[in-house]
Amino acid sequence: MVEHVTFHNEENGFAVVRVQVKGRRDLVAVVGRIPAVHAGEWLQAEGQWINDREHGPQFQATSIRCCPPTSSEGLTRYLASGLVKGIGPVYARKLVARFGPQLLDIIEHSSARLEEIDGIGPERRRRIKKAWNDQMAVRAIMLFLYSHGVSTSRAIRIHRTYGDQAIDRVRAQPYALADDIPGIGFKTADQIAARLGVAKDSATRIAAGLTHVLLQATQAGHCALPRPELEQQAQALLDVPAPSIQSALDELLSRRRLILDPIPPDGLVFHPALLRSEQIVAACVRQLANQSANYPIRDVDSAIRNAESHTGAALAPSQRDALRQALSQRLLILTGGPGVGKTTIVQTLLAILDPLQVRCQLCAPTGRAAQRLTETTGHEAKTIHRLLEYRPGQNMFHRNADRPLDLDLLVVDEMSMVDLPLAHRLLQALPPSSRLLLVGDADQLPSVGPGNVLRDLIASGRIPVARLTEVFRQAAQSRIITAAHEINHGRSPRWPRKGESADCFFIERDTAEDIVRTIRDLVHHRIPNRFHLDPVRDIQVLTPMNRGALGMRELNLALQASLNPPASNEIPVQRFGWSFQLRDKVIQTENNYDKEVFNGDIGRITDIDADSQELRVQFDSRSVVYDFGELDELSLAYALTIHKAQGSEFPAVVLTLATAHYLLLRRNLLYTAVTRGRQLVVIVGQPRALSIAIRNAHAEARHSGLLHRLQSAESILSAPSPFEESTDTEEGPAPGPELDTSA
Repeated sequence: MVEHVTFHNEENGFAVVRVQVKGRRDLVAVVGRIPAVHAGEWLQAEGQWINDREHGPQFQATSIRCCPPTSSEGLTRYLASGLVKGIGPVYARKLVARFGPQLLDIIEHSSARLEEIDGIGPERRRRIKKAWNDQMAVRAIMLFLYSHGVSTSRAIRIHRTYGDQAIDRVRAQPYALADDIPGIGFKTADQIAARLGVAKDSATRIAAGLTHVLLQATQAGHCALPRPELEQQAQALLDVPAPSIQSALDELLSRRRLILDPIPPDGLVFHPALLRSEQIVAACVRQLANQSANYPIRDVDSAIRNAESHTGAALAPSQRDALRQALSQRLLILTGGPGVGKTTIVQTLLAILDPLQVRCQLCAPTGRAAQRLTETTGHEAKTIHRLLEYRPGQNMFHRNADRPLDLDLLVVDEMSMVDLPLAHRLLQALPPSSRLLLVGDADQLPSVGPGNVLRDLIASGRIPVARLTEVFRQAAQSRIITAAHEINHGRSPRWPRKGESADCFFIERDTAEDIVRTIRDLVHHRIPNRFHLDPVRDIQVLTPMNRGALGMRELNLALQASLNPPASNEIPVQRFGWSFQLRDKVIQTENNYDKEVFNGDIGRITDIDADSQELRVQFDSRSVVYDFGELDELSLAYALTIHKAQGSEFPAVVLTLATAHYLLLRRNLLYTAVTRGRQLVVIVGQPRALSIAIRNAHAEARHSGLLHRLQSAESILSAPSPFEESTDTEEGPAPGPELDTSA
């Protein structure tokens, strides 16, 4: 009988369990691989005895099988292990005492009898029954995956996505796993398909490979791929002859599963949803740009002077010019770096329009950006998804061309973060008479999702642009602001001398070990002591990469050990490669519309309930509960990649730069990182890495047809009407989670 599960890795099934064996007084350690194991189960293992130098005698198993317990002691351990949500140690003892060996059969077939136990009413009984059914289904999926040689860690997600028909659906369409289940890639799905008998050169496999390559391209920011590049990448992935790739692609194109758009020079292959998004965005923008704002203002200059008097902000000539454009143009892009007065212009514009009963609405891509916009303007700002009334259960936006937004002016902040599908949905929901002001810094990193919308709009030359460049006196007193502008112009900032008061520093360190040691000291001691900032809440470590000694993962582990070591009475939750503890700082890594938490939201773990297998996270004013099987949506957030920090600001930022990050050392990445800090920025690393990043102005090109469509009247004329609803209007950003790329 399994007494205790010492360790179990859901990724590869490796387990260390301690078992009670007949005829032996001491517990025996069994080491081997098994998809799932719980205390109280019967275990049968085959293998050999070894004498481990560190751990002593062990049974090294070549095969392990488990089956449900039959003894009262085993049943109690089994149910008390947290296997079934709603049954902890207390109820496990009560249930076993009442029903004995028949307990599991009663839960399975006669669950109403559970109400015979004090404290178990109809609601708790239903929860126990559902948890038991879910657990048995997940266990079946685990066994299925394990039998096909793949990780079992995503079994809960597979069950949640596909329901009770999960195994049948995977057998019928194994490649759907790569599209539908986060964390399962094409290679894993391909491995299952091979085990199920799908031939290497089958049309099904090649079509799935082509679609997967295009999907991966969209996740890298592209809207499409040139046909030669798509074929080349698919051939490398699938290892089949080129003619087979070409034939399968022709078939997908003929069925319009993919679409070849003849954009020079080689044509681009699109997913249909992204092609339509480009067409709609281009058509909406062209229509808006060709009309005047028609605000009810007789004397614009007088209105500006009155607003200045009301707000107390004296505008510079460049700001007044931008404001005049905003009042005369139906569509305007307001762009510029930090400290140039973009927010002041928005505040003054609202002060002019509010008395005129102009209905103004503010929005931003992320919750943090919307909250910051609310604080700086005094007007409520919403996330774009909340503004468009996204309905997660129905995967649709309630606001669209048929049900447009109720507003006269829409102001979109942090526009550089808005990807193509979200821009499509936002523009299509504008009422025909509305005005639009897009605010953003075009020199920052582009959106995480496909497209480079803000840059393409500016580069087209077809949309009015107010570009602010003058850094104002108060902002110029900040070394953060001046350093950001120096970096953006390709110059190395002038760092403060030793002892000089400043808010932006560079600390030279040569080795990865010294960099990590300095970062830990800065975050744990030096910055909190000098600037009176909370090391977890107020200080954010940023790094260019996920992996490596100076990557997000290793830095998180180092900072977790420094800032939140586990208490002696706390048992961390080990899931998906992370060890989650009470008080840990965590980040949501994907959009979860059901929980209303989004990619980039940062919170703190406030409760871990082993009995119910749940963990609670506090996000600002909201508390969100996660099942342990959902923890692949979270990661530690003491350190973040710069991409993950887009749209957020922090009181203090500590940034690491090293030549180990060479592939990502670009000017826009460094510029984005520096502008994340409000009060303090400290860069720790190698001067050569800093110099490389400043000199490298190359921005990674993204395959897209939006710029071509904006500049080509023919492509606009052939596009669908921007205010006509399509057959897919009731869907979300695109069919299926693979294109759920909203910020």
